[in-house]
Amino acid sequence: MSRVQYRDHPWDAAYRGVAGHAWSAFFVRGRGASALAHRLLAAAAVTARPLEDGLFSTQLGTAGPRVAFLHGLFGQGKNWTTIAKGLSGSARVSLVDLPNHGRSPWTDHFSYADMAKLVADLLRAEGEWAVVGHSMGGKVAMTLALLHRELVERLCVVDVSPVPTRQTSEFATFVRGMRAINLQTLTDRKEADTQLAGYVSDPAIRSFLLQNLRREFSPSAEGWRWQMNLELLGDHLGEVGAWPEPDVQPYQGPVLWLAGATSRYIRPEYAVAMRALFPRTQLVTIKGAGHWVHSEQPQVFLATMRRFLGL
Repeated sequence: MSRVQYRDHPWDAAYRGVAGHAWSAFFVRGRGASALAHRLLAAAAVTARPLEDGLFSTQLGTAGPRVAFLHGLFGQGKNWTTIAKGLSGSARVSLVDLPNHGRSPWTDHFSYADMAKLVADLLRAEGEWAVVGHSMGGKVAMTLALLHRELVERLCVVDVSPVPTRQTSEFATFVRGMRAINLQTLTDRKEADTQLAGYVSDPAIRSFLLQNLRREFSPSAEGWRWQMNLELLGDHLGEVGAWPEPDVQPYQGPVLWLAGATSRYIRPEYAVAMRALFPRTQLVTIKGAGHWVHSEQPQVFLATMRRFLGL
Protein backbone atom coordinates (compact mmCIF):
# COMPACT_ATOMS: atom_id res chain seq x y z
CA MET A 1 0.00 0.00 0.00
CA SER A 2 1.33 3.44 -0.89
CA ARG A 3 2.45 5.88 1.75
CA VAL A 4 0.01 8.52 2.91
CA GLN A 5 0.94 11.87 1.43
CA TYR A 6 -0.07 15.11 3.16
CA ARG A 7 -0.27 18.39 1.33
CA ASP A 8 2.27 21.03 2.31
CA HIS A 9 0.97 23.48 4.86
CA PRO A 10 2.47 26.54 6.61
CA TRP A 11 3.42 24.72 9.79
CA ASP A 12 5.75 22.25 8.07
CA ALA A 13 8.44 24.90 7.68
CA ALA A 14 8.38 25.47 11.42
CA TYR A 15 8.83 21.77 12.10
CA ARG A 16 11.88 21.35 9.88
CA GLY A 17 15.03 21.75 11.91
CA VAL A 18 13.20 22.95 15.00
CA ALA A 19 15.47 20.99 17.36
CA GLY A 20 17.57 23.46 19.33
CA HIS A 21 15.32 26.44 18.59
CA ALA A 22 13.45 28.34 21.28
CA TRP A 23 10.30 26.73 22.66
CA SER A 24 7.32 28.51 21.13
CA ALA A 25 3.62 28.68 21.84
CA PHE A 26 0.65 30.53 20.46
CA PHE A 27 -3.03 30.83 21.26
CA VAL A 28 -6.01 29.85 19.12
CA ARG A 29 -9.17 31.79 19.87
CA GLY A 30 -12.78 31.14 18.96
CA ARG A 31 -13.07 34.23 16.80
CA GLY A 32 -13.20 33.23 13.17
CA ALA A 33 -13.30 29.54 13.96
CA SER A 34 -17.10 29.62 14.16
CA ALA A 35 -17.10 29.86 10.38
CA LEU A 36 -16.23 26.18 10.43
CA ALA A 37 -19.66 25.27 11.75
CA HIS A 38 -21.11 24.84 8.27
CA ARG A 39 -18.36 22.33 7.49
CA LEU A 40 -19.49 19.94 10.16
CA LEU A 41 -21.40 17.19 8.42
CA ALA A 42 -24.97 16.53 9.42
CA ALA A 43 -24.32 12.86 8.70
CA ALA A 44 -21.33 10.78 7.71
CA ALA A 45 -20.80 7.28 6.42
CA VAL A 46 -19.88 5.09 9.38
CA THR A 47 -18.52 1.57 9.35
CA ALA A 48 -17.44 -0.59 12.27
CA ARG A 49 -14.46 -2.91 12.21
CA PRO A 50 -15.12 -6.38 13.72
CA LEU A 51 -13.12 -7.24 16.79
CA GLU A 52 -11.47 -10.49 15.66
CA ASP A 53 -9.82 -10.59 19.10
CA GLY A 54 -8.41 -7.09 18.55
CA LEU A 55 -9.58 -3.58 19.34
CA PHE A 56 -12.96 -2.26 18.23
CA SER A 57 -12.97 0.79 15.96
CA THR A 58 -15.37 2.86 13.90
CA GLN A 59 -14.48 4.39 10.55
CA LEU A 60 -15.74 7.59 8.93
CA GLY A 61 -14.71 8.97 5.54
CA THR A 62 -13.47 7.21 2.43
CA ALA A 63 -10.66 9.37 1.05
CA GLY A 64 -7.71 11.41 2.23
CA PRO A 65 -5.13 10.93 4.98
CA ARG A 66 -5.74 8.35 7.68
CA VAL A 67 -6.34 9.78 11.14
CA ALA A 68 -6.73 7.65 14.28
CA PHE A 69 -8.26 9.11 17.46
CA LEU A 70 -7.51 7.66 20.91
CA HIS A 71 -9.78 8.62 23.83
CA GLY A 72 -8.94 9.25 27.46
CA LEU A 73 -9.62 7.30 30.65
CA PHE A 74 -13.25 6.07 30.97
CA GLY A 75 -13.94 7.26 27.42
CA GLN A 76 -14.80 5.58 24.12
CA GLY A 77 -13.93 6.15 20.50
CA LYS A 78 -17.35 7.69 19.91
CA ASN A 79 -16.37 10.63 22.13
CA TRP A 80 -14.56 11.96 19.04
CA THR A 81 -17.63 11.74 16.76
CA THR A 82 -18.15 15.50 16.32
CA ILE A 83 -14.53 16.04 15.33
CA ALA A 84 -14.52 12.93 13.14
CA LYS A 85 -17.59 14.08 11.22
CA GLY A 86 -15.94 17.43 10.63
CA LEU A 87 -12.89 15.73 9.10
CA SER A 88 -14.56 12.81 7.32
CA GLY A 89 -15.18 14.73 4.11
CA SER A 90 -11.44 14.98 3.49
CA ALA A 91 -9.88 12.28 5.69
CA ARG A 92 -10.29 8.62 6.61
CA VAL A 93 -10.94 8.68 10.33
CA SER A 94 -10.77 5.77 12.75
CA LEU A 95 -12.23 6.06 16.27
CA VAL A 96 -10.59 3.43 18.45
CA ASP A 97 -11.93 1.91 21.67
CA LEU A 98 -8.80 1.35 23.75
CA PRO A 99 -8.36 -1.87 25.79
CA ASN A 100 -10.73 -2.17 28.78
CA HIS A 101 -12.96 0.52 27.29
CA GLY A 102 -16.03 0.58 25.05
CA ARG A 103 -16.43 -2.55 22.95
CA SER A 104 -12.78 -3.57 23.05
CA PRO A 105 -11.55 -6.60 25.01
CA TRP A 106 -10.53 -6.47 28.65
CA THR A 107 -7.02 -7.31 29.85
CA ASP A 108 -5.69 -8.47 33.21
CA HIS A 109 -3.11 -5.68 33.60
CA PHE A 110 -2.43 -2.07 32.59
CA SER A 111 0.54 -1.21 30.39
CA TYR A 112 1.05 1.66 27.95
CA ALA A 113 3.46 -0.45 25.89
CA ASP A 114 0.89 -3.24 25.58
CA MET A 115 -1.89 -0.79 24.74
CA ALA A 116 0.27 0.78 22.04
CA LYS A 117 0.98 -2.67 20.58
CA LEU A 118 -2.74 -3.44 20.33
CA VAL A 119 -3.32 -0.12 18.58
CA ALA A 120 -0.39 -0.85 16.27
CA ASP A 121 -1.90 -4.24 15.41
CA LEU A 122 -5.13 -2.47 14.48
CA LEU A 123 -3.51 0.22 12.34
CA ARG A 124 -0.68 -1.71 10.70
CA ALA A 125 -2.65 -3.06 7.73
CA GLU A 126 -3.42 0.46 6.49
CA GLY A 127 0.06 2.01 6.43
CA GLU A 128 0.92 5.37 8.02
CA TRP A 129 -1.41 7.45 10.18
CA ALA A 130 -1.80 10.77 11.85
CA VAL A 131 -2.51 9.76 15.47
CA VAL A 132 -4.44 11.98 17.89
CA GLY A 133 -4.64 11.06 21.57
CA HIS A 134 -6.28 12.79 24.54
CA SER A 135 -5.12 12.37 28.14
CA MET A 136 -4.56 8.63 28.69
CA GLY A 137 -4.99 8.19 24.94
CA GLY A 138 -2.31 10.84 24.45
CA LYS A 139 0.13 8.72 26.44
CA VAL A 140 -0.84 5.71 24.32
CA ALA A 141 -0.29 7.81 21.19
CA MET A 142 3.14 8.99 22.38
CA THR A 143 4.13 5.42 23.23
CA LEU A 144 2.90 4.28 19.81
CA ALA A 145 5.01 6.93 18.08
CA LEU A 146 8.10 5.92 20.05
CA LEU A 147 7.75 2.14 19.79
CA HIS A 148 5.97 1.78 16.43
CA ARG A 149 7.13 4.93 14.68
CA GLU A 150 6.78 3.43 11.21
CA LEU A 151 2.99 3.72 11.65
CA VAL A 152 2.88 7.34 12.82
CA GLU A 153 3.33 9.99 10.13
CA ARG A 154 2.46 12.77 12.57
CA LEU A 155 1.22 13.01 16.13
CA CYS A 156 -1.18 15.23 18.07
CA VAL A 157 -1.05 15.01 21.88
CA VAL A 158 -4.09 16.58 23.55
CA ASP A 159 -3.72 17.99 27.07
CA VAL A 160 -1.25 15.54 28.56
CA SER A 161 2.54 15.42 28.90
CA PRO A 162 5.24 12.70 28.92
CA VAL A 163 5.55 13.00 32.69
CA PRO A 164 3.69 11.37 35.60
CA THR A 165 0.23 12.91 35.85
CA ARG A 166 -0.54 14.60 39.16
CA GLN A 167 -4.28 15.00 38.66
CA THR A 168 -5.37 11.40 39.29
CA SER A 169 -7.21 12.31 42.53
CA GLU A 170 -10.28 13.52 40.66
CA PHE A 171 -10.40 10.23 38.76
CA ALA A 172 -10.14 8.37 42.05
CA THR A 173 -13.26 10.27 43.13
CA PHE A 174 -14.97 9.23 39.90
CA VAL A 175 -14.09 5.60 40.61
CA ARG A 176 -15.46 5.78 44.15
CA GLY A 177 -18.68 7.27 42.83
CA MET A 178 -19.16 4.67 40.13
CA ARG A 179 -18.36 1.82 42.50
CA ALA A 180 -20.86 3.22 45.00
CA ILE A 181 -23.74 2.75 42.53
CA ASN A 182 -25.62 -0.40 43.54
CA LEU A 183 -26.01 -2.22 40.23
CA GLN A 184 -28.11 -4.95 41.85
CA THR A 185 -30.90 -2.60 42.89
CA LEU A 186 -30.50 0.06 40.19
CA THR A 187 -33.75 0.79 38.34
CA ASP A 188 -32.73 3.32 35.68
CA ARG A 189 -30.08 5.80 34.57
CA LYS A 190 -31.73 8.67 36.39
CA GLU A 191 -31.21 6.85 39.66
CA ALA A 192 -27.57 6.16 38.72
CA ASP A 193 -27.07 9.85 37.99
CA THR A 194 -28.58 10.77 41.36
CA GLN A 195 -26.27 8.37 43.19
CA LEU A 196 -23.21 9.57 41.27
CA ALA A 197 -24.05 13.23 41.97
CA GLY A 198 -22.89 12.72 45.55
CA TYR A 199 -19.36 12.30 44.18
CA VAL A 200 -19.38 14.20 40.87
CA SER A 201 -21.13 17.58 40.88
CA ASP A 202 -20.66 18.39 37.17
CA PRO A 203 -23.59 16.90 35.17
CA ALA A 204 -21.51 16.81 31.98
CA ILE A 205 -18.85 14.65 33.64
CA ARG A 206 -21.55 12.40 35.14
CA SER A 207 -23.01 11.94 31.66
CA PHE A 208 -19.55 11.12 30.32
CA LEU A 209 -19.00 8.48 33.01
CA LEU A 210 -22.49 6.98 32.76
CA GLN A 211 -22.08 6.35 29.02
CA ASN A 212 -20.25 3.25 30.25
CA LEU A 213 -23.30 1.91 32.07
CA ARG A 214 -25.15 -0.80 30.14
CA ARG A 215 -28.40 -2.63 30.82
CA GLU A 216 -28.34 -6.30 29.89
CA PHE A 217 -31.28 -8.49 28.99
CA SER A 218 -31.04 -12.26 28.76
CA PRO A 219 -33.46 -15.19 29.02
CA SER A 220 -32.26 -15.89 32.56
CA ALA A 221 -31.42 -12.49 33.99
CA GLU A 222 -31.68 -8.76 33.67
CA GLY A 223 -29.36 -6.21 35.18
CA TRP A 224 -26.78 -3.46 34.84
CA ARG A 225 -23.05 -3.63 34.23
CA TRP A 226 -20.12 -1.35 33.48
CA GLN A 227 -19.01 -1.75 29.88
CA MET A 228 -15.48 -0.64 30.78
CA ASN A 229 -13.24 -2.66 33.07
CA LEU A 230 -13.91 -0.50 36.13
CA GLU A 231 -12.23 -2.92 38.53
CA LEU A 232 -8.89 -2.97 36.71
CA LEU A 233 -8.85 0.71 35.77
CA GLY A 234 -9.87 1.82 39.24
CA ASP A 235 -7.22 -0.35 40.87
CA HIS A 236 -4.44 0.91 38.56
CA LEU A 237 -4.89 4.68 38.53
CA GLY A 238 -1.24 4.98 39.56
CA GLU A 239 -0.15 3.22 36.38
CA VAL A 240 -2.61 5.27 34.33
CA GLY A 241 -1.04 8.46 35.65
CA ALA A 242 2.53 7.21 35.30
CA TRP A 243 4.84 7.73 32.35
CA PRO A 244 7.24 4.78 31.91
CA GLU A 245 9.54 6.53 29.46
CA PRO A 246 10.72 4.06 26.81
CA ASP A 247 14.48 3.77 26.31
CA VAL A 248 14.37 4.63 22.62
CA GLN A 249 15.49 7.34 20.23
CA PRO A 250 13.29 10.45 19.93
CA TYR A 251 10.40 10.45 17.48
CA GLN A 252 11.32 12.76 14.61
CA GLY A 253 7.91 13.31 13.05
CA PRO A 254 5.90 16.54 13.45
CA VAL A 255 4.03 16.80 16.76
CA LEU A 256 1.22 19.13 17.78
CA TRP A 257 1.04 19.51 21.55
CA LEU A 258 -2.45 20.85 22.22
CA ALA A 259 -3.36 22.33 25.62
CA GLY A 260 -6.48 23.71 27.26
CA ALA A 261 -5.76 27.20 28.62
CA THR A 262 -7.33 26.46 32.03
CA SER A 263 -5.88 22.96 32.35
CA ARG A 264 -2.87 22.02 34.45
CA TYR A 265 -1.92 18.88 32.53
CA ILE A 266 0.54 20.82 30.36
CA ARG A 267 2.92 23.22 32.12
CA PRO A 268 5.91 25.24 30.90
CA GLU A 269 8.29 23.08 32.93
CA TYR A 270 7.16 20.00 30.98
CA ALA A 271 8.50 21.44 27.71
CA VAL A 272 11.96 19.97 28.30
CA ALA A 273 10.57 16.45 28.69
CA MET A 274 8.37 16.83 25.62
CA ARG A 275 11.14 18.13 23.39
CA ALA A 276 13.57 15.46 24.57
CA LEU A 277 11.36 12.75 23.09
CA PHE A 278 9.55 14.80 20.42
CA PRO A 279 11.91 17.52 19.15
CA ARG A 280 9.70 18.67 16.26
CA THR A 281 6.96 19.90 18.57
CA GLN A 282 4.67 22.91 18.36
CA LEU A 283 2.58 23.96 21.36
CA VAL A 284 -0.92 25.35 20.83
CA THR A 285 -3.04 26.58 23.74
CA ILE A 286 -6.79 26.91 23.19
CA LYS A 287 -8.60 29.67 25.04
CA GLY A 288 -11.76 28.81 26.94
CA ALA A 289 -10.91 25.12 27.30
CA GLY A 290 -9.87 22.91 30.17
CA HIS A 291 -8.82 19.27 30.05
CA TRP A 292 -11.59 18.15 27.64
CA VAL A 293 -10.41 20.47 24.89
CA HIS A 294 -12.22 18.84 21.96
CA SER A 295 -15.54 18.79 23.83
CA GLU A 296 -15.32 22.30 25.24
CA GLN A 297 -14.10 24.04 22.06
CA PRO A 298 -14.94 21.67 19.20
CA GLN A 299 -14.89 24.25 16.40
CA VAL A 300 -11.54 25.70 17.43
CA PHE A 301 -10.17 22.18 17.92
CA LEU A 302 -11.38 21.21 14.45
CA ALA A 303 -9.80 24.30 12.88
CA THR A 304 -6.50 23.48 14.57
CA MET A 305 -6.65 19.85 13.43
CA ARG A 306 -7.40 20.83 9.84
CA ARG A 307 -4.36 23.07 9.76
CA PHE A 308 -2.14 20.43 11.35
CA LEU A 309 -3.31 17.80 8.87
CA GLY A 310 -3.07 20.16 5.90
CA LEU A 311 -6.74 19.70 4.96
